[in-house]
Amino acid sequence: MTAHMTIRIQEADFDIAREISALTKGRTDVGAVVSFSGVCRGSEDDQSVSALTLEHYPGMAEAEIARHAQTAMSRWPLTGVTVIHRVGRISPGENIVLVLTASRHRQAAFQAAEFLMDYLKANAPFWKREETAAGTAWVDARSHDDAAAARWTKS
Repeated sequence: MTAHMTIRIQEADFDIAREISALTKGRTDVGAVVSFSGVCRGSEDDQSVSALTLEHYPGMAEAEIARHAQTAMSRWPLTGVTVIHRVGRISPGENIVLVLTASRHRQAAFQAAEFLMDYLKANAPFWKREETAAGTAWVDARSHDDAAAARWTKS
């Protein structure tokens, strides 16, 4: 069976169980599915956050995420990958991102999911603006996200 890949960027929320079902439907070679869902927090650095607005460059973002998903599929023996990233205004408690990786064995699925999330946090072409009581501000890149992503490229 060939590996299945789904990449979507959307404003609408997603249903995690439905996405896992779609990834594994009809597959008898899947022994592990790892899921990571990122949720909008209501605070950052002890400051209340009322919402996030995420923007992207349509077409480019999907292509870049797909490129990294292909890298994950060539690096680990995966049977499938799903990456869904929301854009638009997102309130605390709402889903932001979903990464699913499926494999015959759990280790590959865990490592691939971590690799993909490290990429999404550090390098995916999204821009995030936080809304707080003090106003709105674009969120700068964080060095710990860059360091997490860099470990995958070390020899």
